Amino acid sequence: MAFNDDSFIREVNEELRSDQLRFIWRRFGKLIIGAAVLVVLGTAAYSGYRYWAGNQAGSGGDQFIAALTLADQNKTDEALAAFAAIEKNGPGSYPVLARLRAATLQVQKGDKAAAIATFSAIGKQTDLPVVIRDAARLRAAYLLVDTGTYDQVAAEAQELAVPADAFRHSARDVLGLAAYKAGDFAKARQWFQAIVDDPQSPRNVANRAQMLLDLITASGKAPVAKG
Repeated sequence: MAFNDDSFIREVNEELRSDQLRFIWRRFGKLIIGAAVLVVLGTAAYSGYRYWAGNQAGSGGDQFIAALTLADQNKTDEALAAFAAIEKNGPGSYPVLARLRAATLQVQKGDKAAAIATFSAIGKQTDLPVVIRDAARLRAAYLLVDTGTYDQVAAEAQELAVPADAFRHSARDVLGLAAYKAGDFAKARQWFQAIVDDPQSPRNVANRAQMLLDLITASGKAPVAKG
């Protein structure tokens, strides 16, 4: 089955001391993470639809649309059951699309651990297109910023943060956020600076990185290296 990587890749990077940084994170951290997640989710939703639309076939498409309708109607448990049935018996690309959408519903239901496990498992499924696997790993990484450790985030995202990777902007973003939350401001500075220095970084990701770089500089916790 042909898959268009390009459409999927166009997307989703003296008073202010540590107490104030923690205050800022407590107050705005979820908003910062949420904005970053929306970039990834928006691209994944669009590309998922294109992936589905290009391979729509008979009852598989009808079942998937029915499950999406249940989700849109906030009938979460019914939608999860419908997606589980598609995952088990659906044709073609529908099982993986059902898993991705079900994992998002698990987040909405408050079961982040189950969602992380699902996204992480998809990221390791070698029979799927690389672009799907990498998007799933990033989704797991963004969820782990709020619930896990920096090392757990890095296990999902660090391989994607290299210069040649199309997802490097989001990978650097999530790694920077995880380091910032963990209080490792030197490491956070490195990741955010990599975003700012990359001329191909999306503007919204670069702007967020610059804002957090300014906060780190103001904190005095990770001074800029000289010469």
